[in-house]
Amino acid sequence: MEKEKEKEKENTLDMLIASYREQDHDKLVEIWEKAVRATHTFLEEYHIQFYKKVVSDVLQQRQVEVWEALNADNEPVGFIGLDDNFIEMLFVDVSQHGQGLGRLLINHTLNIKGRHLKVDVNEQNAGATRFYEKMGFVQIGRSELDGSGNPFPLLHLEIKADQAAR
Repeated sequence: MEKEKEKEKENTLDMLIASYREQDHDKLVEIWEKAVRATHTFLEEYHIQFYKKVVSDVLQQRQVEVWEALNADNEPVGFIGLDDNFIEMLFVDVSQHGQGLGRLLINHTLNIKGRHLKVDVNEQNAGATRFYEKMGFVQIGRSELDGSGNPFPLLHLEIKADQAAR
């Protein structure tokens, strides 16, 4: 486990967290789409296209506070979208999955937002559920439908900084 954390640390050392940059909009939507196609296998194509437009609009209209993870070349490789202490979205380039980038973004959020975060995760997305549980999130509820009324159950999770696995 320690070696795994050291490898993650090495891979994230060259990362910079920056506030949303308008010039990265299309790249962030691309990161979202590729990550969703890799992890949300329960979605049909029309769902992906629907949510892609929603994500694009949310980013473009700055409806959430967005933080980007930038690599050594100053290119975005992941992002997190926040509504106060609620994580609306967290997506990482598929080439970076398992490299500690999600952890870096969560830790950044804990640092700027304080000790308490919440997130909803699709129940069918087992990888995301495991990630959040490893980070110290616990389930506090469940909904049968997602926020758009589709039959994609959501797990409601929260973390308090004293529970966080940094």
